[in-house]
Amino acid sequence: MSFLLRVQLPDRPGSLGALALALGSVGADILSLDVVERGMGYAVDDLVVDVEPGSLPDTLLTAAEALDGVHVDSIRPYAGVLDTHRELELIDRVAAARHDRLQVLVDGAPRILRVGWCIVVAMGPEGAYRVVGSSGAPETHAADTPWMPLQKPTVLDDEADWSPQIWRDMDTKLAAAPLGDTGKVLLLGRPGGPEFRPSEVARLGYLAGIIATVLS
Repeated sequence: MSFLLRVQLPDRPGSLGALALALGSVGADILSLDVVERGMGYAVDDLVVDVEPGSLPDTLLTAAEALDGVHVDSIRPYAGVLDTHRELELIDRVAAARHDRLQVLVDGAPRILRVGWCIVVAMGPEGAYRVVGSSGAPETHAADTPWMPLQKPTVLDDEADWSPQIWRDMDTKLAAAPLGDTGKVLLLGRPGGPEFRPSEVARLGYLAGIIATVLS
Protein backbone atom coordinates (compact mmCIF):
# COMPACT_ATOMS: atom_id res chain seq x y z
CA MET A 1 0.00 0.00 0.00
CA SER A 2 1.06 3.62 -0.43
CA PHE A 3 1.10 6.69 1.78
CA LEU A 4 1.40 10.39 1.02
CA LEU A 5 3.82 12.14 3.37
CA ARG A 6 4.20 15.88 3.61
CA VAL A 7 7.64 16.44 5.07
CA GLN A 8 9.52 19.58 6.09
CA LEU A 9 13.28 19.12 5.93
CA PRO A 10 16.45 21.21 5.80
CA ASP A 11 17.07 22.64 2.33
CA ARG A 12 20.64 21.46 1.99
CA PRO A 13 22.50 18.84 -0.08
CA GLY A 14 22.03 15.32 1.22
CA SER A 15 18.82 15.92 3.17
CA LEU A 16 16.58 14.11 0.72
CA GLY A 17 19.05 11.26 0.35
CA ALA A 18 19.20 10.82 4.11
CA LEU A 19 15.42 10.79 4.24
CA ALA A 20 15.26 8.17 1.49
CA LEU A 21 17.71 5.96 3.41
CA ALA A 22 15.74 6.38 6.63
CA LEU A 23 12.48 5.43 4.95
CA GLY A 24 14.18 2.55 3.15
CA SER A 25 15.40 1.20 6.50
CA VAL A 26 11.78 0.51 7.46
CA GLY A 27 10.89 -1.05 4.10
CA ALA A 28 9.49 2.02 2.33
CA ASP A 29 10.17 2.84 -1.30
CA ILE A 30 9.72 6.40 -2.62
CA LEU A 31 7.50 6.29 -5.72
CA SER A 32 7.28 10.01 -6.47
CA LEU A 33 8.13 13.40 -5.03
CA ASP A 34 6.98 16.96 -5.51
CA VAL A 35 8.45 20.12 -3.98
CA VAL A 36 5.55 22.04 -2.43
CA GLU A 37 7.45 25.02 -1.06
CA ARG A 38 10.90 26.35 -0.30
CA GLY A 39 11.76 28.87 2.40
CA MET A 40 14.77 30.19 4.27
CA GLY A 41 16.76 27.03 4.91
CA TYR A 42 13.90 24.54 4.56
CA ALA A 43 11.86 22.73 1.95
CA VAL A 44 8.42 21.13 2.11
CA ASP A 45 8.05 18.02 -0.04
CA ASP A 46 5.18 15.66 -0.80
CA LEU A 47 6.35 12.05 -1.13
CA VAL A 48 4.40 8.97 -2.10
CA VAL A 49 6.01 5.92 -0.52
CA ASP A 50 5.14 2.27 -1.01
CA VAL A 51 5.25 -0.14 1.95
CA GLU A 52 4.41 -3.77 2.55
CA PRO A 53 0.72 -4.53 3.24
CA GLY A 54 0.00 -4.24 6.94
CA SER A 55 2.87 -1.84 7.64
CA LEU A 56 1.98 0.88 10.11
CA PRO A 57 2.34 4.53 9.08
CA ASP A 58 3.83 5.25 12.50
CA THR A 59 7.03 3.49 11.42
CA LEU A 60 7.42 5.97 8.55
CA LEU A 61 6.87 8.93 10.88
CA THR A 62 9.38 7.61 13.43
CA ALA A 63 12.02 6.90 10.79
CA ALA A 64 11.69 10.33 9.17
CA GLU A 65 11.62 12.37 12.37
CA ALA A 66 14.66 10.55 13.72
CA LEU A 67 16.63 12.76 11.33
CA ASP A 68 17.78 16.16 12.54
CA GLY A 69 15.55 18.96 11.30
CA VAL A 70 12.94 16.71 9.69
CA HIS A 71 9.25 17.08 10.58
CA VAL A 72 6.32 15.15 9.11
CA ASP A 73 3.38 17.52 8.63
CA SER A 74 0.94 14.76 7.68
CA ILE A 75 0.66 11.18 6.53
CA ARG A 76 -2.33 9.55 4.86
CA PRO A 77 -3.15 6.64 2.54
CA TYR A 78 -2.74 7.41 -1.13
CA ALA A 79 -3.37 5.46 -4.32
CA GLY A 80 -0.89 5.70 -7.19
CA VAL A 81 1.78 8.36 -7.67
CA LEU A 82 1.62 12.14 -7.55
CA ASP A 83 -0.05 13.89 -10.46
CA THR A 84 2.34 16.80 -10.37
CA HIS A 85 1.83 19.83 -12.59
CA ARG A 86 -1.20 18.34 -14.36
CA GLU A 87 -3.21 21.56 -14.35
CA LEU A 88 -2.96 21.89 -18.14
CA GLU A 89 -4.50 18.45 -18.64
CA LEU A 90 -7.44 19.39 -16.40
CA ILE A 91 -7.88 22.71 -18.20
CA ASP A 92 -7.93 20.84 -21.51
CA ARG A 93 -10.58 18.41 -20.24
CA VAL A 94 -12.75 21.29 -18.99
CA ALA A 95 -12.41 23.12 -22.31
CA ALA A 96 -13.28 19.98 -24.29
CA ALA A 97 -16.35 19.11 -22.22
CA ARG A 98 -19.63 19.89 -23.96
CA HIS A 99 -21.69 19.79 -20.79
CA ASP A 100 -21.07 19.93 -17.05
CA ARG A 101 -17.75 21.71 -17.32
CA LEU A 102 -17.84 22.61 -13.64
CA GLN A 103 -18.38 18.95 -12.76
CA VAL A 104 -15.32 18.02 -14.79
CA LEU A 105 -13.39 20.66 -12.84
CA VAL A 106 -14.38 19.48 -9.36
CA ASP A 107 -13.87 15.83 -10.29
CA GLY A 108 -10.29 16.47 -11.41
CA ALA A 109 -9.15 19.12 -8.94
CA PRO A 110 -8.84 17.00 -5.74
CA ARG A 111 -6.10 14.75 -7.07
CA ILE A 112 -4.15 17.57 -8.68
CA LEU A 113 -4.38 19.84 -5.63
CA ARG A 114 -4.13 16.96 -3.11
CA VAL A 115 -7.32 17.58 -1.20
CA GLY A 116 -10.19 15.39 -0.04
CA TRP A 117 -12.96 17.20 -1.87
CA CYS A 118 -13.85 20.17 -4.04
CA ILE A 119 -17.07 22.11 -4.60
CA VAL A 120 -18.19 25.16 -6.50
CA VAL A 121 -20.23 27.58 -4.39
CA ALA A 122 -22.47 30.41 -5.60
CA MET A 123 -24.81 32.94 -4.00
CA GLY A 124 -28.57 32.86 -4.57
CA PRO A 125 -31.59 34.74 -3.17
CA GLU A 126 -31.57 32.45 -0.11
CA GLY A 127 -27.83 32.49 0.47
CA ALA A 128 -24.96 30.28 -0.55
CA TYR A 129 -25.58 27.00 -2.34
CA ARG A 130 -23.49 24.25 -3.86
CA VAL A 131 -23.45 24.24 -7.65
CA VAL A 132 -21.46 21.01 -8.09
CA GLY A 133 -19.27 18.83 -5.91
CA SER A 134 -16.69 16.09 -6.28
CA SER A 135 -17.48 12.51 -5.31
CA GLY A 136 -15.89 13.03 -1.90
CA ALA A 137 -17.67 16.28 -1.10
CA PRO A 138 -19.69 16.23 2.14
CA GLU A 139 -23.47 16.31 1.99
CA THR A 140 -23.51 18.94 4.73
CA HIS A 141 -22.67 22.35 3.26
CA ALA A 142 -22.18 25.85 4.60
CA ALA A 143 -25.41 27.84 4.34
CA ASP A 144 -23.66 30.98 5.56
CA THR A 145 -20.56 32.23 3.74
CA PRO A 146 -19.54 35.63 5.16
CA TRP A 147 -16.34 35.47 3.09
CA MET A 148 -18.29 35.76 -0.18
CA PRO A 149 -17.96 37.48 -2.57
CA LEU A 150 -14.32 36.44 -2.67
CA GLN A 151 -11.79 38.75 -4.29
CA LYS A 152 -8.68 36.58 -4.24
CA PRO A 153 -7.52 33.05 -3.39
CA THR A 154 -7.26 32.60 0.34
CA VAL A 155 -7.13 30.18 3.26
CA LEU A 156 -10.44 30.18 5.14
CA ASP A 157 -10.87 29.97 8.92
CA ASP A 158 -11.89 26.34 9.42
CA GLU A 159 -12.88 27.01 13.04
CA ALA A 160 -15.29 29.87 12.25
CA ASP A 161 -18.97 29.57 13.16
CA TRP A 162 -20.04 29.43 9.52
CA SER A 163 -18.12 26.17 9.00
CA PRO A 164 -20.43 23.13 9.54
CA GLN A 165 -19.67 21.27 12.76
CA ILE A 166 -18.89 18.04 10.92
CA TRP A 167 -16.19 19.86 8.94
CA ARG A 168 -14.68 21.13 12.18
CA ASP A 169 -14.90 17.71 13.80
CA MET A 170 -12.85 16.30 10.94
CA ASP A 171 -10.30 19.15 11.22
CA THR A 172 -10.98 20.08 7.60
CA LYS A 173 -8.59 22.72 6.28
CA LEU A 174 -10.20 25.03 3.74
CA ALA A 175 -9.02 27.18 0.85
CA ALA A 176 -10.98 28.97 -1.86
CA ALA A 177 -10.52 31.02 -5.00
CA PRO A 178 -12.94 33.08 -7.12
CA LEU A 179 -13.81 31.77 -10.58
CA GLY A 180 -13.21 35.09 -12.27
CA ASP A 181 -16.04 37.60 -11.95
CA THR A 182 -18.81 34.97 -12.14
CA GLY A 183 -19.54 35.22 -8.42
CA LYS A 184 -18.78 31.50 -8.08
CA VAL A 185 -16.04 30.19 -5.83
CA LEU A 186 -13.91 27.04 -6.04
CA LEU A 187 -13.73 25.66 -2.48
CA LEU A 188 -11.27 22.96 -1.39
CA GLY A 189 -11.50 20.79 1.70
CA ARG A 190 -8.65 18.78 3.20
CA PRO A 191 -9.97 16.66 6.11
CA GLY A 192 -7.31 16.05 8.73
CA GLY A 193 -4.91 18.57 7.18
CA PRO A 194 -2.24 19.52 6.57
CA GLU A 195 -2.78 23.26 6.39
CA PHE A 196 -2.59 24.92 2.99
CA ARG A 197 0.78 26.42 2.16
CA PRO A 198 1.02 29.85 0.46
CA SER A 199 2.35 28.18 -2.67
CA GLU A 200 -0.69 25.90 -2.78
CA VAL A 201 -3.08 28.84 -2.45
CA ALA A 202 -1.26 30.63 -5.27
CA ARG A 203 -1.48 27.49 -7.42
CA LEU A 204 -5.21 27.29 -6.70
CA GLY A 205 -5.64 30.92 -7.72
CA TYR A 206 -3.84 30.45 -11.03
CA LEU A 207 -5.92 27.38 -11.85
CA ALA A 208 -9.21 29.07 -10.95
CA GLY A 209 -8.32 32.13 -13.01
CA ILE A 210 -7.51 30.13 -16.12
CA ILE A 211 -10.59 27.95 -15.74
CA ALA A 212 -12.75 31.08 -15.42
CA THR A 213 -11.35 32.31 -18.73
CA VAL A 214 -12.13 28.96 -20.37
CA LEU A 215 -15.67 28.97 -19.01
CA SER A 216 -16.35 32.46 -20.28
